[in-house]
Amino acid sequence: MPALTIKNIPDALYEQLKSAAELHRRSINSEVLVCLEQTLLAKKTTPSDRLQRIEQLRAGIKPNIISSDDIDQAIENGRP
Repeated sequence: MPALTIKNIPDALYEQLKSAAELHRRSINSEVLVCLEQTLLAKKTTPSDRLQRIEQLRAGIKPNIISSDDIDQAIENGRP
C-alpha cells in the first residue's frame, strides 16, 4: 500500500486535524484518510437530487408561528 508524507502543514490546520481525530476517536492518520475519502470520493449529486433534498427539508420545517402583529408589537416595545 502506498505511503504519503505531508510536509509544511500549518500549525492551525494540524491542530484542527488533531482535534477532529480526538473527537472521532481516530489516529491522525485515520482522520486524514477519512477527510480525503469524503472529499475525493464524495457522491456527485444532480441538481434535481439536490432540489428534492431541499423540498424534503422544507417539509420538515414547522410553519412560522410569529404573526405580523407580533412583529409590530415587538418593534413598538423595543428591545428589553
